[in-house]
Amino acid sequence: MRADVEKAVSLLQRGDDASLEQALALLQSTVFSFSMKVCGHREDAEDTMQEVLVKSLPYLPRIDSPKALVVWLYKVARNRCLMSRRKSKFAPKQNLSLEELMPDRHDLEKLSGEGSVNPEALAIRSEEAKLLREAVQRLPPSYRIVLVLRDMEGLTDEEVAEITGLRAGTVRVRLHRARLFVRKDLVRQRQQESNGRRVRRPKTLHPVRPTRCKAMFAELSNYLDDQLDDSLCEELEKHMDGCEPCQAFIASLQNAVEQCRNSPMELPDRKMAAQLRKELLLEYDRALNKYN
Repeated sequence: MRADVEKAVSLLQRGDDASLEQALALLQSTVFSFSMKVCGHREDAEDTMQEVLVKSLPYLPRIDSPKALVVWLYKVARNRCLMSRRKSKFAPKQNLSLEELMPDRHDLEKLSGEGSVNPEALAIRSEEAKLLREAVQRLPPSYRIVLVLRDMEGLTDEEVAEITGLRAGTVRVRLHRARLFVRKDLVRQRQQESNGRRVRRPKTLHPVRPTRCKAMFAELSNYLDDQLDDSLCEELEKHMDGCEPCQAFIASLQNAVEQCRNSPMELPDRKMAAQLRKELLLEYDRALNKYN
């Protein structure tokens, strides 16, 4: 997480052995947790953690900017995860269609009838974390990276753009579609669990959506992130006041975003991480001596 990297930089600047070990432990946890969310495999996450930290050692004595370290760590970890040979069992599609992710009239009516979801109630259910992990793994990698960095790791649009090499506008588009996908997948999984069987609904070739509702959906992520200009924000809120299905939909989308932001941190094996730190400390001393 971003806060842990910032704390690690502060500890590195102290220069004593105890602070250094704490800093490396924070960096280990950050890289491992990010890699687990992206790769979905513990072995890949452990390999990524080790490779990224070994590569970082020559640079750590010279880093005094938390932002620079945040961008560098996540960029190297991202590249390592994308090169992983293990494939997700969910085999996601490579592109997400906004048309497929938006609800049709049937979905909106169903959401309206079910009422809003209580994020606090969902947060205490351990199975929700599992459902979220599976939904994120079903995302195509190019969308998964953006969602994990932005909503689960707490980075800004600009930092995500720098790490991924995308334009900030493209980051926003992929983030919105990734959020819609996760929302839809979580709803589907919960329906399956509640029914105790796979839910199948006949597909319609031309799903019908209220025209005014459809126009609002493309701006929902900007609305949730307070990035909508005043006139559009006022128009959307005016529409929402008189549209119960849209109120239910945005509540379910907001719940999915909050679940991502509050997802638990994955931690590496303690013994393995401790052994790696011993090796890294020796290498760090060599790197430190080189620049003194």
